[in-house]
Amino acid sequence: MNSHLNRWLAERTFEAIGAAPVRIVVGNDEFSPPGVVPRFSVWIRDRKTLFELFRDPEIGFGEAYSAGRVRVDGDFVEFLVTLYESMHEPRWFARLASKWMEFVQDNSPRRARENIHRHYDLGNDFYKLWLDAQLIYTCAYFPRPSMTLEDAQIAKMDHVCRKLQLSPGETVIEAGCGWGSFAIHMARHYGVHVTAYNISHEQILYARRRAREEGFADRVDFIEDDYRNITGHADVFVSIGMLEHVGPAHYREFGDIIHRAIGDEGRGLIHFIGRSYPLRFSRWIRKRVFPGAYAPTLRHVADVFEPHRYAILDVENLRLHYAKTVEHWLARFERSSAEVSAMYDPWFQRAWQLYLAGSIAGFRTSTLQLFQVAFAGQKCSTVPWTREHVYEKSACIPAMS
Repeated sequence: MNSHLNRWLAERTFEAIGAAPVRIVVGNDEFSPPGVVPRFSVWIRDRKTLFELFRDPEIGFGEAYSAGRVRVDGDFVEFLVTLYESMHEPRWFARLASKWMEFVQDNSPRRARENIHRHYDLGNDFYKLWLDAQLIYTCAYFPRPSMTLEDAQIAKMDHVCRKLQLSPGETVIEAGCGWGSFAIHMARHYGVHVTAYNISHEQILYARRRAREEGFADRVDFIEDDYRNITGHADVFVSIGMLEHVGPAHYREFGDIIHRAIGDEGRGLIHFIGRSYPLRFSRWIRKRVFPGAYAPTLRHVADVFEPHRYAILDVENLRLHYAKTVEHWLARFERSSAEVSAMYDPWFQRAWQLYLAGSIAGFRTSTLQLFQVAFAGQKCSTVPWTREHVYEKSACIPAMS
């Protein structure tokens, strides 16, 4: 009787996740989809956990893996890639639950601060364990795949600066500045004055301290405030990895803020995780790791530009670069697993391992994209004739050894 019930639950689970080459093991029972040679084994502690997977595979797997009630034999990232490629559309109740979560986590001024606090204010020491030396938590750029993560992050910052065609003496507004590396890079290498906004208290304190220590406090202003409160006028607007926290309901408002900052004469760039088709982020990711997150399609992002007739000058997709970036992060994270567990607990360590591994799988399978969109106002005089300037040799990118 017990084996029959386990089989029934396993078969219903396979109906939800598709015919993936996966063997489910519960006690002495083993199950796999018919006609499929398993490449991975998923060891499930008990029937209760199997029932949770059957009831809601997305939430059930995330919770059970984090709690150590599920173990995967085989390359974990490749296992997730296989699931992403085989999974069917979410069930109706999962779609409804996803919409409800989006409503509850809507990035209003109050909720946005709570969402950001849960993800970015975990402590700088945590992020120092696995990010690069400058604490850049966005996609790197690898002109040469063999580059170190540190060099690739420098290359990314310079890649964006060249797209923006920054000139000494110009003013830049940055929305969502992380730990301040890009603002300082622009000031140091391009001679611009940057006003950077962020609602992560931990990040702003770190960025201000770094600017003082490196002598850029007079050229970079770090403001702890919501992007909706951006004031003043600038030549350039830039946002790296912040649009994911805005949400489609606020894109027109975001466009209004950009227009208020740079008018019709300015130019800018938005760098963000996106989609090639509409799909919400995993509910488990939004529940446990990345609340309020939304990855838009380019069609959605048009709501930022079209009301103010901004011209899109360039769109680049760095999807494979982000997969490689997160591969570096995951390798460093796994080397620091014991420290992460001691800093928080084993549940947290496994949850973040799943989050990072799942991100790699998302970019490898094209479920996630990484877009850089350069744009300009109707009266902007700095519109490039070609893209040659983007690929000019720069002193900021380390030479090939």
